[in-house]
Amino acid sequence: MPELPEVETTRRALAPYMTGQRLRGLIIHNGQLRWPVQSDLADRLVGQRLLRCERRGKYLLWYFEHGVLLVHLGMSGSLRLCPCNELLRKHDHIEWHFETCCIRLNDPRRFGSVLWHPYSQGDVNTHPLLRHLGIEPFDSHFTPEYLHQALRRKQVSIKQALLNGQIVVGVGNIYCSESLFLAGIHPKTRAHRISLARCYKLHQAILETLTKALESGGSTMRDFISPDGQPGAYFEIHALVYNREGLACKRCAKPIKKIIQNQRATYYCSACQH
Repeated sequence: MPELPEVETTRRALAPYMTGQRLRGLIIHNGQLRWPVQSDLADRLVGQRLLRCERRGKYLLWYFEHGVLLVHLGMSGSLRLCPCNELLRKHDHIEWHFETCCIRLNDPRRFGSVLWHPYSQGDVNTHPLLRHLGIEPFDSHFTPEYLHQALRRKQVSIKQALLNGQIVVGVGNIYCSESLFLAGIHPKTRAHRISLARCYKLHQAILETLTKALESGGSTMRDFISPDGQPGAYFEIHALVYNREGLACKRCAKPIKKIIQNQRATYYCSACQH
């Protein structure tokens, strides 16, 4: 699943081409995504200028003159720039024709979503899909103290608390395992038992892990394709623990272990994380 670094990489790649452009056409080839795409979406959007392209959690927010388009890539979706006359690829479901560029949504599993939120319905951050999201990891308000106070109210494991997304967004499965390793925290540790001192380490580890992932363009998940049509960059092959079950820990040489938490794979070192 595309996580925050992959979505932010997509945003950064597309924004220069889209921003300030007027939408000249919108074609829905298959609107049966996670939620059906509004059949009149083209009538609502064509002719509007895109004012800016932002991101909230894993949602891309396209701010038009009369509302915001929420785009989620689901489990396997991607957006790419392409010539308007390029032949459709398998699983190309929606295409947006701006004045000087064309963008297509490709989603083999169709778990993505494209939803319209008119300004008449209020601030887009009050949308049901956004209003419960936690703080952005690079927000100045995301501090070790904030993290500590938020975790004190959680009785679940630290892995589950971080993946939930209600404390901080963007710490997906790969990045969570990596962050906990860097911080030396066992993934089964109860969130409310983590001290402020350890929250300082965890806070730093989260920012370090996400920064490296952003610099490399995200993970190398087979489904992630960047907007220029290339596979995601190579964060995963530099991973310290993720997908390294049985291999030697890069710190202590003991074998990396794998457990399943809430149906998600967790990788850790039993010697380095406690």
